[in-house]
Amino acid sequence: MSKIKVGIFGAGRGMDIARNFLLLNADIVAICDFHEERLKKASKELGDTVSTYSDFDSFIEHDMDAVILANFFHEHTPYAIRCFEKGLHVFSECISNGTMAEGVELVRAFEKSNSIYFLAENYPQMIFNREIKRVVDSGTLGKILYAEGEYNHPGDPREIGFKKTYNYFPGHWRNYLPRTYYVTHSLGPIMHATGATPRQVSALAVYDPFLEDDIPTASRVGDRVAIITTQNDDGSVFRFTGCATFGGHHNAYRVCGTEGQIENIHGLGGKMVLHYNGWTKPEGADEISMYDAKWHDKDEELIRKSGHGGADFITARMFLECVKEGKQPCHPFDIYSAVTMSSVAILAHRSMLKGGVPFEIPDFKTEGARVMYENDRLSPFPGKNGEEPTLPCCSKFDFRPSEEQMKLFKKEVMGIEE
Repeated sequence: MSKIKVGIFGAGRGMDIARNFLLLNADIVAICDFHEERLKKASKELGDTVSTYSDFDSFIEHDMDAVILANFFHEHTPYAIRCFEKGLHVFSECISNGTMAEGVELVRAFEKSNSIYFLAENYPQMIFNREIKRVVDSGTLGKILYAEGEYNHPGDPREIGFKKTYNYFPGHWRNYLPRTYYVTHSLGPIMHATGATPRQVSALAVYDPFLEDDIPTASRVGDRVAIITTQNDDGSVFRFTGCATFGGHHNAYRVCGTEGQIENIHGLGGKMVLHYNGWTKPEGADEISMYDAKWHDKDEELIRKSGHGGADFITARMFLECVKEGKQPCHPFDIYSAVTMSSVAILAHRSMLKGGVPFEIPDFKTEGARVMYENDRLSPFPGKNGEEPTLPCCSKFDFRPSEEQMKLFKKEVMGIEE
């Protein structure tokens, strides 16, 4: 089979992903970004044979087989639909749809196409989450009753470099990102390990903003974390965060069954604890085992060179295998799982705004559920033309950065003196 021709939409995160596709012998043929400096940098790295575009309409006409959607976090749906209409396969970075109505539109367009859709959620492929799934799949934990996922990513609020790269103007999506929305890094791994799908969600926020005037910020979100709980289709319960900012940086996951539990130790990455009771432990096993997770993978050498602890490489490999074999990905990387995770993010935020009231998660495989949400375009993000958000993005509805914080942001991040 000839090389798979791939285009990249979004030269920032898209370039991180592209490097893994190149390791897997795919051919990067085109790249598109409105950000001129990023486009130049990407073009220099990829070489003269790669075509560059500053608008999607021209980019989508390029001869290619698949598109990496790595544009703004909540804006993938219209571009994915354009790809479906062109018969292009889609590798979509993080949440699939920014509104409930977009979820409906995405699924309807997908079902009319012959495209493969892959949610590019990489955290299930981190070494500790692969080990958790391996143990769950062994059956020794019994029936799974409960799982936890924490994606905890605090940052120095006075650090300028990050803001210049990742939220460099006041209307940037990160400045409006509710704490429930960036959910796939915590929810994806426990869905993958257990096979369960959320059917009801509730959430509560912890409000504790940075109030010091010497902090340069344009963020409209004063919450540090949202704690999200779901009841799932198999009767189990999940507890997880969106992107949290409490304590020390860590990614932590735990799965508990009737016979035992497995988790990675908070803050220690691949350090695992497998814990049975004396009367439930398998023959020859210890009641409590502490050990380092292993890859158990033929491509370990390449994996270790990849981003996000090797997970970027494996996720790209999974997508290319789907394209080569002409098959849709498994749960939770398929389109229906993707819109479910996005629905959890969106409806958990609404639950949070209402003090934890539970919301049912629709099953967009059914047309009845789609009809209920086909006109639901409520969003905490500004519109493309500067329209105001139609939902608060923070649990305290009127929270705003101070005038001094905004002045510092404009001066130190944007280079604008007032």
